[in-house]
Amino acid sequence: MDDTDPMPLGQRERAGRGTGPPRLLGAVSLALGAGGLLAPHAVARLTGVDDSPAACTVIRAVGARELVHAAGLLGGRRPVGWTWTRVAGDVVDLALLGRALSDRCGERRRRVAASTAVVGGIAVVDLLAAVRAGRARAAQRRVIDMEVAVTVNRSPAEAYRFWRDLENLPRFMSHLEAVRVDDLRRSHWIARGPAGRRIEWDAEIVDDQPNRSLAWRSLPGTRVPNAGRVRFVSAPAERGTEVRVRLRYAPPAGAFGRAVAKIFGEEPEQQVRDDLRRFKQVVETGEVVRSEGSPHGISLRQQAMQRPAQPLPIARR
Repeated sequence: MDDTDPMPLGQRERAGRGTGPPRLLGAVSLALGAGGLLAPHAVARLTGVDDSPAACTVIRAVGARELVHAAGLLGGRRPVGWTWTRVAGDVVDLALLGRALSDRCGERRRRVAASTAVVGGIAVVDLLAAVRAGRARAAQRRVIDMEVAVTVNRSPAEAYRFWRDLENLPRFMSHLEAVRVDDLRRSHWIARGPAGRRIEWDAEIVDDQPNRSLAWRSLPGTRVPNAGRVRFVSAPAERGTEVRVRLRYAPPAGAFGRAVAKIFGEEPEQQVRDDLRRFKQVVETGEVVRSEGSPHGISLRQQAMQRPAQPLPIARR
């Protein structure tokens, strides 16, 4: 797994492959399905419905259904959907057991009641697993992943050295207000979010290869999990350095939040491209160079504040 992944370690794999609880539920379905198909009479006696002529037929049908669930869950494809089918199956089983409970008395009633309690417990576990898998899948879909690059007229060592001093980042990253370096690996970041909201988080450097690359990620608990890696690659024919930046983050509002950000001129990839252009200016000239006609952003409010560049006035003699 890429060390710049903003999701908690392993969560992306569990969401994509169906590992963890979905696979455990698949094993349970396999055991229940095999038991229902291979020993329906024993299951009927255990559950207290052996006095019904249709009991073995129903138990075999339930067993076949469980084997289908097992194939879906253990196969690792669409674990969210298969966990919800197990919940639906539990509802059907509880309805059947409820009807059987009303028609039984004595020892058989106690067996049916015990079976109902067991299936009810399994239903709760299935429901929790389905909700958890759904949230993991939603988190996976929310992650925004982008990669942009710029070529600067500086050596990889110079570009790396400037970026490695994280307190330089607000000089060219427009959304950052400040970065405070706590030690060699940890730092505290303050950024401006949509609608002017302030967002703060702690980050750590997870990979540092001097003059080659630098990777960091936010620490657990941040409201907007994020991570990034910047690589410094010598451009062909010694024409400077190609700075390649990859960023990943999970906005709390998902796709809706990104759509709103676009309206206000805060489309993430465009922001990063603008930041890299400013990085090029700062690392080459020491400051951000901006003329009156230079674009200040892509929002309607920002564009309204601009005017086209004007030709230089002709000097009078």
